[in-house]
Amino acid sequence: MGRYFLYRMHPLSVAELLKPEISKEKISLPKKIDKESFQQLLTFGGFPEPYLKNNARFYNKWKRLRTEQFFYEDIRDITNIYETGQIRVFADLIKAGVGTLFNYSWYASNTNVSVDTIRRWLGLLEMLYYCFMVRPWFRNIPKSLRKQPKVYLWDWSIIEDPGARMENFMASHLLKAVHYWTDNGFGDYELYFLRDKAKREVDFLVTQNGSPWFLVEVKSSYKRSLNPNFEYFHALLKTHHAFQVAIDLDYVERDCFSVSHPVRVPAETFLSQLI
Repeated sequence: MGRYFLYRMHPLSVAELLKPEISKEKISLPKKIDKESFQQLLTFGGFPEPYLKNNARFYNKWKRLRTEQFFYEDIRDITNIYETGQIRVFADLIKAGVGTLFNYSWYASNTNVSVDTIRRWLGLLEMLYYCFMVRPWFRNIPKSLRKQPKVYLWDWSIIEDPGARMENFMASHLLKAVHYWTDNGFGDYELYFLRDKAKREVDFLVTQNGSPWFLVEVKSSYKRSLNPNFEYFHALLKTHHAFQVAIDLDYVERDCFSVSHPVRVPAETFLSQLI
């Protein structure tokens, strides 16, 4: 014990592009990223080769090669599972449903397999870093959801819907942050989402040592007013911060984490303060 420590690796992120050195602080001061680099990361994903090449033709070849190797070589060779065609269909359905509640029965019906098989395949795709789950937070939430997770992809670039891609982009950055903070001894951090049976929902909740820390709601436009569900959960859980992150809002030189009340913040500013 203590002879070595494990660190989880993640795709490139906004903060890593700006500050490639290892940060000694949990939250950094904001730093401006140029819009071209931000869009490049959103378009080509966080895997180094397609991001650094910044070339659509290279990206298309890389994406096709990764898909073929993943589904028709890696899964078969590592697991001895030969239903690669059905797993590919399952993975495509996950991609189309990113950010929605994961209904095991629906996926089983649409791939002609059992619910148990869907659970096993989802665990396999998680293990091989195709996707990751975000579970609902239900403590102190009246009539909250408890079972259905949401599923996001490690490579957000393959998601076609712009809104779903941006939500996945945010989920990936937050997961990288909670893993980093935990692996580096800042405490125990987890990523959740919020939803109750009245269909009030907030995209993400980050917890610190088992207690709600901050909320994140992703919006495409800064012109939208604060989501009332967002303010409801902030008051209910007594979170330290609540950020409605606007994608189209220009960078602002201000520490997001200096504000305790619900606030709209630019994605470029907020993400630059993470890891």
